Amino acid sequence: MTLFSSVGSAQALDGREAGLQAAHQALNRMGVNAPGLALVISSHQYQAREVLSGVSSLLGEIPMLGFSSPAGFTQEGQTPHSVVVALISGDFQAETMWFPGYAQSGRETATKVAQHAAARVERQSLLFFADGFNGDAEQFCSAVTPGLHITGGLSSGDLHTGNTYQMAGTQTGTGGLVAAFLRGNIKIGIGYDHGWDPVGSQFRVTRSRGFWLRTLDGRPASETYAGLFGYPARDWAFPPLNYLARLYPLGVEQGEDLVVRSPSRVEADGSFRMNANIRDGIDAYLLVGSRVACERAARQATQQALLQLGDAKPAFALVLVDIAWQMLLKAQPGIEIAAVQDILGTKIPIAGGYTLGQIAPTTDSIPKFLNQHILVIVFGEPNPS
Repeated sequence: MTLFSSVGSAQALDGREAGLQAAHQALNRMGVNAPGLALVISSHQYQAREVLSGVSSLLGEIPMLGFSSPAGFTQEGQTPHSVVVALISGDFQAETMWFPGYAQSGRETATKVAQHAAARVERQSLLFFADGFNGDAEQFCSAVTPGLHITGGLSSGDLHTGNTYQMAGTQTGTGGLVAAFLRGNIKIGIGYDHGWDPVGSQFRVTRSRGFWLRTLDGRPASETYAGLFGYPARDWAFPPLNYLARLYPLGVEQGEDLVVRSPSRVEADGSFRMNANIRDGIDAYLLVGSRVACERAARQATQQALLQLGDAKPAFALVLVDIAWQMLLKAQPGIEIAAVQDILGTKIPIAGGYTLGQIAPTTDSIPKFLNQHILVIVFGEPNPS
């Protein structure tokens, strides 16, 4: 059976209607093919239960996985306040699961995921979405069984309230992790890159506790940024600056590499709330993004994904983009999708959304937890020969 995909999207006053219309559109485009997996990207402004009710009323028992995002992606670009439904059919099996304890312990959740994967002997790939505001993605990645082919993203939503949700089958909620275990005649190629570069400002991390980066060069983090950008330090604790700080992440040294770590928001005490730990005493560099660098990153990530796919024929692309890209490219919404299509072409169905972190597999060790990246996941059908 040939791998085939279709995508539908809809905007409506309530989540049930938007979910119903998007699923109806995707099913119509699927034709006579029977879907084996449904992916749902839903605006955080809709109630998760309503979206699920609308989608599942048409999709029934089809394995389903989803997450919240401020806007969805299709081949046409970015669609705010919408529900996007992608359907994939082919000679493969998908099993979706809900793991509710992710916010309490990433390590325990990784153990449960690995146990479930180990129960099957055949080769499998894992696609997952987890809560982007609560939970430790880095801890989850470090506890994943090395060699397990796992990729995904952290669901995003309202940066002011921390409202986000995940969906699997008939279940939905916050603080969880949802995963699809994919087996059979399906191949996945993954590429990732970012459009942020060092601009010369260097700091020493002088105090960090858990997810909170307290001081840089002995001063509250917001004071350091106030000195660089000219706004008073107290202004960084309030909208819009408290979440626009994500536009200016830090590059921290990790071995030979510079790893991007982004603030989710600035707290009232001037500290940065991160979603990964940063150690005291290490050097950090201010990074600044540009439209040109982001377009180049999107093209390179897509090339990487197609390269990994080898001679498999691409049938669908899932594009997970850091929420900072939405802020940076506000004047040209959806330009990242146009850059992906420069490489992929306009015929391959695309779905996706904005995330608070991206996870990419490595060949022999634990997965990488990324901030500020575009992650392009291309699904293809292996060449029978």
